[in-house]
Amino acid sequence: MTSASFNPIQIDRAAIQQSQSLSLKQGQVFHGTIKKLYPDQMAEIQIGNQKLFAKLETPLKAGDSHFFQVTSINPEAQLKVVTGPMQPSQTMAQQMTQLLDSMNLPKTAELQQILAHFIKNQLPISKDQLIQAENWLNNLPEGTLKNEAIQVIHRMIELKLPFTDEIFKGLLYGAKTTGIAEAIENFANVLSKENNNVSQQIKLNLLQQLQAISKPFAVETGGILLSKAVQTLLSSETSANNLQALNFLKEAEILPKNSTIPNWLSQSFQQITSKLLPNTEIQNSSAGQLVQTIAAANAADVQNMIAQVKEWLTNQQLLTSEQKSQLQQLITRFEALPKNAQTIELLAKQLHEQLIKSFSENAISRLFTQDENGDSAKNQLLSLMKYDATNNSQAIFSNILKVANDSADPFIQNAVTQADAQVLASIDSRAMEQALKTIFKSLGMSYEASLNSKGGDISEIAQSLKPQLISLLQDAQTSQPLKESADIILSRLNGMQLFSGESGPQHQLIMQVPLQFLGKHADATIQWNGRMKENGKIDANYARVLFYLNMEALQETVVDMQVQNRIITIHLYNDHPHLEILAEPLKQSLKTGLLEKDYQLSGLFIKKFENTKSQIINENVIQKNDSKFQNGVDIRI
Repeated sequence: MTSASFNPIQIDRAAIQQSQSLSLKQGQVFHGTIKKLYPDQMAEIQIGNQKLFAKLETPLKAGDSHFFQVTSINPEAQLKVVTGPMQPSQTMAQQMTQLLDSMNLPKTAELQQILAHFIKNQLPISKDQLIQAENWLNNLPEGTLKNEAIQVIHRMIELKLPFTDEIFKGLLYGAKTTGIAEAIENFANVLSKENNNVSQQIKLNLLQQLQAISKPFAVETGGILLSKAVQTLLSSETSANNLQALNFLKEAEILPKNSTIPNWLSQSFQQITSKLLPNTEIQNSSAGQLVQTIAAANAADVQNMIAQVKEWLTNQQLLTSEQKSQLQQLITRFEALPKNAQTIELLAKQLHEQLIKSFSENAISRLFTQDENGDSAKNQLLSLMKYDATNNSQAIFSNILKVANDSADPFIQNAVTQADAQVLASIDSRAMEQALKTIFKSLGMSYEASLNSKGGDISEIAQSLKPQLISLLQDAQTSQPLKESADIILSRLNGMQLFSGESGPQHQLIMQVPLQFLGKHADATIQWNGRMKENGKIDANYARVLFYLNMEALQETVVDMQVQNRIITIHLYNDHPHLEILAEPLKQSLKTGLLEKDYQLSGLFIKKFENTKSQIINENVIQKNDSKFQNGVDIRI
């Protein structure tokens, strides 16, 4: 199966025609039959399943079919007859020839193909739209079928969308279920060769987002590398590894350049307390901000500050009970001392060292764990090493990984290998959720929504891929190859928005996800169809979710998941000959995982595609009773 594109579940053309009144625009041409004649040359005209009342420029006979052109819409629709009465004996080709002659258009194969489609589907189209549509068909990207393009044009007219290149390309690319990973990789290759037409800063920002997309676990790998380097420095052993770890952290700009093995901890403490925070509430502060607040406290504030520190430790979800106990002992010892600047600084330094030790351990052992504020152990560790690093943690961790990858030091290279292995071993559902969030954020899928709601950091939003692609395309200095590769990605991102929307109570969301990590490449398209609650949130009790996957080992795969009152039925389509055997050991974990989310698995049905090549994914393909599928193995639980 080559899953070139899909048709959205929610779009029922008959429902659209019934729910929307016919809306004509000046200049449009359509095929209609005169049903009734009224005085003053008014007529009732049948257009497909709908009726239109309009004023005719010349008297006609009831029952005849003509091609009409809209000459005016205000204050009433006025129609001009473009062709004479259509005889039942006339072929489609004869009708098209007559219409093209009347519109002074050439009889090209593309125009005839477009007209044949619109005559058959009883849709109005103007001369300008025909010319534009012909131009699109003559300049289709490689591998795109003309029928796909005509379906897109059909949709644009049906939904009254503007006839622009952006919308056409958005719908054309947005319907494809494969290729986004390849498009991003191609853009990265073209960008890497650009030295003169793109500023180095713009190039660096784009490459940073592309890395976040292609390596969504880079932040976790960077966090492990930071933790390993810190643990090496904390160890009592004196070896070449300590010096290599120190140099690595200095090169990654985590430690000051004047740091040495004996003083790196005090240098780190001075670095984060060089800009002391004013005495403030610390309940939701990072570990680094906690230390800064303690260091800035005076004797008069110490009682209130100690109470806040105790509460912070009690509520800290990223520390173990044993670690909390050790930290509480520090507080207890401090309470027995006189409260002055020296003892307060001593407490801040001891807490700083103990927190660094605890979070460096937990950043590895609890890799994908986050607290209720979305913080992780690696972020807490980073906050203890650099002042106010939490606002730019993703870039810092990515830079740590880059420095490590560029290093020729055997100790650092071994650490990278171990970090990759630990990330791979730790991947679970939470990790995949986090990776998808990273990809969506880096792509800029919610760019317009974020701007509209004025939520989030605008400067951070502007760094995502989509707004940077828009800027690149608007820049006159951008080379044509780079513009073309950027335009393909932007069209896909726009297409997701165009295909997502609502039709009455039904809502649809389309997301194309390039999965390129751990040495594997896969395209995933997620198509959700369901209802929204009154509060604007997804109704998780009833939905249909389709996953179009193109994976390195299993190749093309479609997963059709239907949810009815939290009871889930899954149909999986794939041509792998032994997939049912491979799936058998995973059934119970799937069932258990769904139960943890309060869902019940009704059954898992694995079937094969009958046609493995040149097949377009659409709603009929994924219907569970479709005759296009061969009989397969049904696993019912």
